[in-house]
Amino acid sequence: MHHENLWAPWRRAYLLELQRKADHEGVADDAGSSGSFLVEYFAHPEHDERNHVIHRDAHGMVLLNRYPYANGHLLVALGNARPGLLDYEPAQRAAFWALVEHACGLMRRTLRPQGINMGINEGSAAGAGVPDHLHAHVIPRWSGDTNFISTVGGVRIIPDALEEMAKSYRLASDQQAP
Repeated sequence: MHHENLWAPWRRAYLLELQRKADHEGVADDAGSSGSFLVEYFAHPEHDERNHVIHRDAHGMVLLNRYPYANGHLLVALGNARPGLLDYEPAQRAAFWALVEHACGLMRRTLRPQGINMGINEGSAAGAGVPDHLHAHVIPRWSGDTNFISTVGGVRIIPDALEEMAKSYRLASDQQAP
């Protein structure tokens, strides 16, 4: 049987981070760390390009998921970390949903998907990767985008590098700006 290689070099960073966390379990994080990469990203707009932040406003940001389920997978988060949706005030929730709407519009203009999945995993038992900082996933979908390779091989194919996808989103965002 002949097997093809599927290259996903950014996954190595994910695996190394998992190993680093396992090696340092129980050891305090660096001084000044919030424990949420989302808070760190929001606090440092000068690193938006490196962190794949596509859009930000006074309340939060839209960024590419570094470990996407599908090509163009976005995250939406407020700059203020809270664990649950109802932990935010009504005005903050409205700002959060406005960012989700912005992400959906940006995704439609950039990728023209046939559908979009939006979801929130609140709490670690629900699968939240950052349980102390609520965030939404906005995932583009196409008919037939889940196939045998995902089902049988347990592999997702992400055809674009994160940097190229970020450029595409930024271009679409710039075209919409007044």
